[in-house]
Amino acid sequence: MRSDNVTKGMQQAPHRSLFNALGYTKEELDRPLVGIVSSYNEIVPGHMNLDKIVEAVKMGVAMAGGTPIVFPAIAVCDGIAMGHTGMKYSLVTRDLIADSTECMAMAHQFDALVMVPNCDKNVPGLLMAAARLNIPTVFVSGGPMLAGHIHGKKRSLSSMFEAVGSYAAGTMTEDEVREYEEKVCPTCGSCSGMYTANSMNCLTEAIGMGLPGNGTIPAVYSERIKLAKHAGMAVMELLKRDIRPRDIMTKAAFMNALTMDMALGCSTNSMLHLPAIAHEAGVDIDLDIANALSEKTPNLCHLAPAGPTYMEDLNEAGGVSAVMSELNKIGLLDTSCMTVTGKTIAENIQGVVNKNPEVIRPVENPYSKTGGIAVLKGNLAPDSAVVKRSAVVPEMMVHEGPARVFDCEEDAIAAIKGGKIVEGDVVVIRYEGPKGGPGMREMLNPTSAIAGMGLGSSVALITDGRFSGASRGASIGHVSPEAAVGGPIAFVEEGDIIKINIPENTLNVDITDEEMEARKAKWQPREPKITTGYLARYASMVTSGNTGAILKTSK
Repeated sequence: MRSDNVTKGMQQAPHRSLFNALGYTKEELDRPLVGIVSSYNEIVPGHMNLDKIVEAVKMGVAMAGGTPIVFPAIAVCDGIAMGHTGMKYSLVTRDLIADSTECMAMAHQFDALVMVPNCDKNVPGLLMAAARLNIPTVFVSGGPMLAGHIHGKKRSLSSMFEAVGSYAAGTMTEDEVREYEEKVCPTCGSCSGMYTANSMNCLTEAIGMGLPGNGTIPAVYSERIKLAKHAGMAVMELLKRDIRPRDIMTKAAFMNALTMDMALGCSTNSMLHLPAIAHEAGVDIDLDIANALSEKTPNLCHLAPAGPTYMEDLNEAGGVSAVMSELNKIGLLDTSCMTVTGKTIAENIQGVVNKNPEVIRPVENPYSKTGGIAVLKGNLAPDSAVVKRSAVVPEMMVHEGPARVFDCEEDAIAAIKGGKIVEGDVVVIRYEGPKGGPGMREMLNPTSAIAGMGLGSSVALITDGRFSGASRGASIGHVSPEAAVGGPIAFVEEGDIIKINIPENTLNVDITDEEMEARKAKWQPREPKITTGYLARYASMVTSGNTGAILKTSK
């Protein structure tokens, strides 16, 4: 066992003395040492219940003959970090989580790991660490929040952000906003729509690194505790059979995850995280493949914010396994892939049925014949840009209008709430990328302001920042190259006509190549916004316009 390096032999007597200080017995040290990576804290609603999950995992590991040992991972609440300088720190924590987990696991020579994340950056960060370390590992998330209820309708965090926009537009009173404030987030758990956290927890299950139910069982259900116990037992079986993350996280597994991404209508942030995770597993994912998969993958789910259903509804309908079962009817998945159950996908989904065709559309009757995410290219985004197609209203699938240009999120929000944005406009927010932000802020505030002002079906938003899974409408993010490294988005001028064609996967500004080159010749790089601390170091690593390169790994 790996842990023999710290528990066996005369040279390890000093190590054992330190385990003695921790209260471990000889019997415990003779068993495999299983690290449990806990993202528990008291500031993230999706993580406040993870202490209960961790205790259940510990029991499962112990019942199966292992010695569970807990150590922490940091976590940021994107909702609380939203709309101020704190959002610059959110995405970069993904690499901190991966790096620090790698350090802990290698320094202490754990035999196996159980990862207990839940929210946006912890899931991909820990998946990156699992792929790097390649020791037997199982994931069990904390589970989604239940939806709130207001006037007989389900609501979630995105409803709250849009309510603030409605208040600015004069269509909601302060008391109505306060009712939303008190009711949209009624329990612990990751926010209840198909936002980034739930997207990544579902995709963890699709890749094969989480047990069935990992992505959808609500945080407050006792079934989640049972799942955690089984995760602890499962990791011991993986250790016994020497099944490792890279046996599971194969090229085929990532293709399955991207296909499920399209069917579920996941967050656009998955297009940042899946390539990063794959990179750590030695698998290369070119975003160009997303459109090819989308063309043949039907969109089967419209969970909030794309539609009126929530994670609890998906769970009751059969969860991720039921969606996989639907896709398998038309042969879109490689069901021979191994999973942490110790069985293949085919074995896991055998006998699984879709229990609610209104929540999970049958493949014969999808919401659309193409997937939920599109990657756009053009003279405004030579490398790529990403849009959650399933959350775009039909009238905005093709749109052109004058650019309203802003060099930061705050200025754009002030203009939107000040009534300076009108129907037909295309809001362009730049210098918010990995280098220019720095940190690539999430733009839920401006998209919610647009929706709240009643402009969601007539105004588009384009940014070199990124979008929350809670964003809806024609919100196009991850524009690459970013403005800070001289990407074309830096050269857009007020009033330029922006042309968006999502069905044809194009994003262009209506100027000639000669004019683009002339503007580029006059462009001057901006001074860094932040010159000290971790963000400055992160920004210094961004050496090209290809955001995917830096966001794959910080190493």
